[in-house]
Amino acid sequence: MNIFVGSLPFSLEEAELKGFFEEYGEVASARIITDKFSGRSKGFGFIEMPNDEEAKKAIEELNGAEVDGRTIVVNESIEKPKDGTRRPGGGGGGFNRGGSGGGGGFNRGAGGGGGGYNRGGGAGGGDRGGDRGGDRGGFNRGGSSAGGGDRGGSRRASY
Repeated sequence: MNIFVGSLPFSLEEAELKGFFEEYGEVASARIITDKFSGRSKGFGFIEMPNDEEAKKAIEELNGAEVDGRTIVVNESIEKPKDGTRRPGGGGGGFNRGGSGGGGGFNRGAGGGGGGYNRGGGAGGGDRGGDRGGDRGGFNRGGSSAGGGDRGGSRRASY
C-alpha cells in the first residue's frame, strides 16, 4: 500500500521516516519529496508497505502523531490516473466568457463556473446536476444549468 505522509518537519531524513513505519512492518521504500531547484524538503513524502494490514495499522497509529513538534498527517495515497486526466470541476469565468461546469460524479453533478463580464457560467450533469449552476450570472447574461440529473436548475439568472 502506498501511504502519504504530510506536515513533516523539513529537517527529517528519509531513513528517519522509514524508521517510524518499520515499527509496524516491512517498508519497501520511503521517499521525501524535495524541491527540484533548492533540494529542500517540501514537508511531505510517501511510504510503500507491501502488507496492507500492517500499512493500515501504521496509518491508524501514526496519523496525528507528533514528530519534532509537528503533528503529521498519514493516510492512504490515491494514485493519479496515468492517462493525464484530472478530476472534474468547473472553470473560472473570464472577461468575456464564463467558465463551464465540469463533469458530474456518481452522485454529485459539478457546479457551474463563475460567469464572466458578458456571459454567465453553465453547470454539468450527474445525479444532482449542478444545483448551484449559473449561481453567479454575468453582467449581461445570466447563467444556465444543464442539469442532466434529478436536480438540475439555476438559482438565479441575472440581475
